[in-house]
Amino acid sequence: MGERTDRGPGLRASLFPLTGPLRFLLLSSFLIPLGSFMVLPFMSVFLHERLGMGLGAAGAVLAVASLVQFSGGIVGGALADRFGLRRTMLWALVVRTAGFAGLLAALRWPALAVGALVLTCCGAALYLPANKAYLVHGVDDERRPAFLSAGNAALNAGMAVGPLVAGPFVLSAPGWLFAAVTALFLAVTAGHARLPEPGKEQPAASPETAPPSLLAGVALLPFAANALAFYLYFHFQHFLAVYAVERASGAFYSVVLLLCFTLVIVVQPVASGLIRRMPYALALAIGFTGLAAGLAVLAAGNRAALLAGGALITLGDIVLFLKNDLEALRRSPRSDAVVFGQQRLAAGLGACASGVLGGQLYGAGERAGSTGWFWLLAAAQCLLLPPLLLALRRRTARHPDPDGDHEGALTAR
Repeated sequence: MGERTDRGPGLRASLFPLTGPLRFLLLSSFLIPLGSFMVLPFMSVFLHERLGMGLGAAGAVLAVASLVQFSGGIVGGALADRFGLRRTMLWALVVRTAGFAGLLAALRWPALAVGALVLTCCGAALYLPANKAYLVHGVDDERRPAFLSAGNAALNAGMAVGPLVAGPFVLSAPGWLFAAVTALFLAVTAGHARLPEPGKEQPAASPETAPPSLLAGVALLPFAANALAFYLYFHFQHFLAVYAVERASGAFYSVVLLLCFTLVIVVQPVASGLIRRMPYALALAIGFTGLAAGLAVLAAGNRAALLAGGALITLGDIVLFLKNDLEALRRSPRSDAVVFGQQRLAAGLGACASGVLGGQLYGAGERAGSTGWFWLLAAAQCLLLPPLLLALRRRTARHPDPDGDHEGALTAR
């Protein structure tokens, strides 16, 4: 099945009019990362400086948290498919609120910090597949990129504002900060309790039929590409805080994040139609090249390099993350929530690998007195690893899906 070549509806025509529940969901897509990113971007610094963890141990904790947050999405997608989108989002927010309350308690009992962090990540894992599926429920293929990019824009706006609000307080007054975030999540949870439950995408399985496995119907190439993209991107996500604070300041690190999130907010919705029409191989090439260039620039270690590197990495992930989701939706026969959950599993595997390997490598560079080579090594991987995806693409071309065109269709391009 070939790509459509028409331009499709414009961004505004694709999105509007929005129903009340969708407006609330987009507002929540801002408020939830706002609260989360008042805390989470500083966790490496918090664990290292406040709790005295070594960078290797902190990297391992972040790796486990990332694995839970992303890979647990496959469970979240399955629960949403079985119990409904609204109910799953509500459970997820209850769990995440408990996690932030646990971080508040960890100020008195530090041993609770790791468990509380993992609990917040469990909530995120359950929430996002249902959130994305709710956004695109009943939306045709041409309009889906606009809805997904609008959700991403709201999410990135919250991610941008959160560190700016919290930066001065995360180490000096964390108690007030964690209490405010917990209160915000309580309010958002109460709002989700009033959302209507959309109809199911597919009829429920009969009692005699066993439910399909979590990975049944997975779109292999978008799954592998997502895992690799997140593995490479999370070198930046996990370790930029320590790198930037050492060379500039916590406030400048917040400025770098603001630039990155602003680019997603501004560029991705406008480019969503172009990304939908872009051949998949071209999207992969553009995305991984952007990541490679940005990671290499970070090695210079000055303020201009931090800004330029962050911008290039963000432009690469704008293309990669949206295109991988769109391709997975197009190729898989499963419900939207399950597909998003499968893509989150891929993201978690990549992010976890990045935390485990990256923490050891960054720690080694710090002990050697030079961390610039860490970014150059990550950039080299952006150029050396993606060709393996082309080998996978050729393999699926030789073995098309006998039951339909889900994986076989992609090889026609």
